[in-house]
Amino acid sequence: MMNIQKKYKYKNFVFVLINDFSLIAFSNAIEPLRIANRQAQKEIYTWKLMSENGENVKCSSGFLFKVDSPISQIDNDDFVILCAGQNIKKNTTKKLLNWIRKESRKKIYIGSICTGTYVLAKAGLINDIPSTIHWENREALKEEFEHLNISDAIYTIDKKWFSAAGGTASIDLMLNIISQDQGVNFAKKIADQVLHDSIRTEFDKQLPLIPNRVGVRNPRILTAIQMMELNIEEPLKPSDIALSLGISLRQLERLFQRFFNLSPKNYYMKTRLQKARHLLLQTEMNVLQIAMATGFTSSSHFSKCYKLEFDITPFKERGFSNREN
Repeated sequence: MMNIQKKYKYKNFVFVLINDFSLIAFSNAIEPLRIANRQAQKEIYTWKLMSENGENVKCSSGFLFKVDSPISQIDNDDFVILCAGQNIKKNTTKKLLNWIRKESRKKIYIGSICTGTYVLAKAGLINDIPSTIHWENREALKEEFEHLNISDAIYTIDKKWFSAAGGTASIDLMLNIISQDQGVNFAKKIADQVLHDSIRTEFDKQLPLIPNRVGVRNPRILTAIQMMELNIEEPLKPSDIALSLGISLRQLERLFQRFFNLSPKNYYMKTRLQKARHLLLQTEMNVLQIAMATGFTSSSHFSKCYKLEFDITPFKERGFSNREN
C-alpha cells in the first residue's frame, strides 16, 4: 500500500521510455491518467516522457516516440515509471542505472512496467522489495538475481516501490494508484471507460491456473503437469510420476495421449525446452548452463532436442554461428 499524500496541486508522472518498450503496457499506464483528468474536469495528473539522452525512442511496434527531455533534466516528479520491453539487458546502461539510483534517494514513488523491473534489480534498489516482471522474463530474472523477492502477481506495491508485469496489468496498477488518491468509485468509473470489467488486485496472478492454461480438468493430469513444472532441472521419470498418482505408467500414458496426443515423456520434454528457450533469449547463461538448468546432461544432447523442437539450434537462436561453446 502506498501512502499517497493528497495534494491540492497536480501529481506529475515521469515515464522513462527505454528502447523496445512495450507499447501496450505503456499505453495502458498513461490512458487512465488522461481519463482521470477528463473525469475530474481539471488537470489532477500531468506526465512527461523522457529518455536517457532525450532522443526519440523506438517502441515494441517499431514506432518512434518523441520525448520531452533527457532524464538529466527531470524536475517536479512525484512518480517515476521505467517503461521497458524486449532486449532490456542490452538497453540497460550505466548512465540509466546511476540516474535511477540518484532518483531513489528522493521522496518520490518509483516503479516499472513490463521488464523495467530488471533496471531496478540491476541498480540494486529492490533487493528486499516484492516486485514482478512479465512471466516470460521471470525465470531469467531469478537466474541472474537469486536474492530477489520476485512475485508472479500482475503488479506489486510496497511503500514507495511498485511494478506491473505489463500488458493489461498496467491498467490495474494505475487504477489502484488513482483509487488511493481519488477514491474507489472514481477509479471504477475509469475502469468502465476502458471497458475493464473489474479492477484486479496485487493478489491476482499473471498466468492462469494450470486447468485454464492447458484446457484440462482431469485431476491426475493436472497433478502430473504440476510435478513436471516443479522438477525441470532434475526431471522425474514418468514411472515415478505415475507411482505418485497411484496409477500405472500405462494409465498415465493413455491419459496424456487422450488429452494432448503426446506421451508423458514428450510433454515433459516440450515443457523443459520451453523454459530453455526463455533462458536462452532472456539471460546471458551459456548453452551448457541452460542445458544443465533444464535437465540435460550435455550441450550436444540439448542442442539436438532443441533443434527438433524449434527447427533451429540454440547457438543460431542466440545469433551465434554454428560453432560450439
